[in-house]
Amino acid sequence: MELFVPGRVCLFGEHSDWAGGYRRVNSELEKGYTLLTGTNQGIYARISPHPGKLVLHSTMEDGRRIGPYEIPMSKDALLKEAEKGGFYSYIAGVAYQIMTFYPVKGLVIDNYRTDLPIKKGLSSSAAICVLTARAFNRVYDLKMTVRGEMEFAYMGEIITPSRCGRMDQGCAYGNRPILMVHDRDVLTVEELSVPKDLHLVLVDLCASKDTMEILASLNRSFPFARSEVDEGVQHYLGEVNKMVAEEAMEHLAAGDAEGLGRLMTKTQELFDRYLIPACPGQLTAPVLHEALAFPEIRKLVYGGKGVGSQGDGSAQFVARGPEEQQEVIRLFEQVKGMRALKLDIPAARKARSALIPAAGYGTRLFPATKATRKELFPVVGADGVARPAILYLVEEAFASGATRVCVVVQKEDVELFESFFNAPLELKHYNKLSQEARSYQNRLQAMGSKTTILAQEHQEGLGHAVHVAREWLEGEPFLLMLGDHIYRSNTQVPCARQLLDIYEKHQKSVVGLRATHESMISRFGTVGGLWEDREEGLVNITEFAEKPSLEYARERLRVDGLGKDQYLTIFGLYVIAPQVLEILAEQIRENLRRKGEFELTGALESLRSEQGFLGALIDGERFDIGIPLSYLETVQKFAGEPETGS
Repeated sequence: MELFVPGRVCLFGEHSDWAGGYRRVNSELEKGYTLLTGTNQGIYARISPHPGKLVLHSTMEDGRRIGPYEIPMSKDALLKEAEKGGFYSYIAGVAYQIMTFYPVKGLVIDNYRTDLPIKKGLSSSAAICVLTARAFNRVYDLKMTVRGEMEFAYMGEIITPSRCGRMDQGCAYGNRPILMVHDRDVLTVEELSVPKDLHLVLVDLCASKDTMEILASLNRSFPFARSEVDEGVQHYLGEVNKMVAEEAMEHLAAGDAEGLGRLMTKTQELFDRYLIPACPGQLTAPVLHEALAFPEIRKLVYGGKGVGSQGDGSAQFVARGPEEQQEVIRLFEQVKGMRALKLDIPAARKARSALIPAAGYGTRLFPATKATRKELFPVVGADGVARPAILYLVEEAFASGATRVCVVVQKEDVELFESFFNAPLELKHYNKLSQEARSYQNRLQAMGSKTTILAQEHQEGLGHAVHVAREWLEGEPFLLMLGDHIYRSNTQVPCARQLLDIYEKHQKSVVGLRATHESMISRFGTVGGLWEDREEGLVNITEFAEKPSLEYARERLRVDGLGKDQYLTIFGLYVIAPQVLEILAEQIRENLRRKGEFELTGALESLRSEQGFLGALIDGERFDIGIPLSYLETVQKFAGEPETGS
């Protein structure tokens, strides 16, 4: 398994992580607010299990290989190694903490590449700690969330000689910006997204600073101010920092690069006014301020500031665009002789494509399915229009924001579905339609022009049907709608749109869920998980199970807060990251089947273990058309009033 963990850069709020911790002693202090994002650079490693040791390899910048360095997987040996300091101490410290809570064995970690500058305020030590926690989590399927990995990384680093801040392990969240709020020992994390790509530059000032002196000097101003300088430090790290964080979040939410850059310049001025007096020997930082005033880049950037604890370590700039970003990098490297790196904050990805597998034979509905496919069975809607079931899905996809739809059908059914969506009615039939029906026919053809029909030549399972659309999906996240269900929202927001909103906010695969009585779970995919946000009905999934037995569900799939006879079952809607397509391709290459088919559930479980997976309670109803009595119930109830509540 390969892992990459980036460094992290503090966009705003340096020092407020530890300052907010002083609220334990002085509740009059303001909370700490830090805005972070991952870097484009980081630490790369290949990982695998080992029966009893940590076996560590590294590749140096000059290409030299170091290792293997071996540490026994015993708590005494790991703690001793952690306390020694050095690169391997971070790995040992995290392994010690993991071993304290989980019955794990060893790991082989081959750090085959590192392109992250070391000791430049980009949290290289935190990155290796996060990588180690993630390696244990994935190799031994510990079912930790990203937040859990971050916490173990922090716990591991603080038993080394490192003096890490509470925000450093924010690199666990990758290259998405996050807001951390520090209140005593309570840390909350909010993932953010931006609507447009933002282009920054990080500059290694090729100078030196003493972070320990900076931290010691600023900490003298806490927990109670004894001088005017102390009051200034507390004011900047408190009220001023909160104001800056709130404004920065507005600029990020709007994708406003100019506003973000100008705020950086303003924040640097405030930093200098209030904090330099506390540590003038380090924070006067002549090299940093010369870089910030570099005249050749003035028309290429919107603004900039120092990084991390500040001092002459690193600087960050908001470039006016990608071309200007490259020119800033060139100027710093060629004119100043300083190493400069690109830092891109990518826009949130959206799922613009909807995939509907509809290639099942429908054996449970035989002999009706000998006449036509179950996806074409008629269902009357609340508007009195009789539609084939598939049309409800296509309409919901477009109503939810999809710009194109793909329906996967049996090879012999391609012409049938193509004809339904794209063939015009004969004029004699069209003229017999009411005005409303003619309008609907025109609408149907408009939808058909954006609907692709693909053939699954052999019916080898849902996973295989998704694989058939691999090229059509073009490596993008996608909305998956099961062809034997139709949905009705209890709100003005379609069920699929509810799920897409969650994906766009969290940038993580998400599946729709509903609470189901235990007597029914053998009919549905079921999940286990831990609540991410109980009020919003958001769950971090810890396991997918395909139509589990009741005994298995009671042992593995219970979710706190549900009735003891209730479980979370799959609603039939997903928004899935494109990496699932690679997982499916590998399973098909290796011929990894279950009950003779390539299932989707196993691929989702692999994706969950690699990236995490959310579940969301949908405020709506699902109607199953794949079973005779369920289809009858759908016909009877679908046109009626929706239920209240989820």
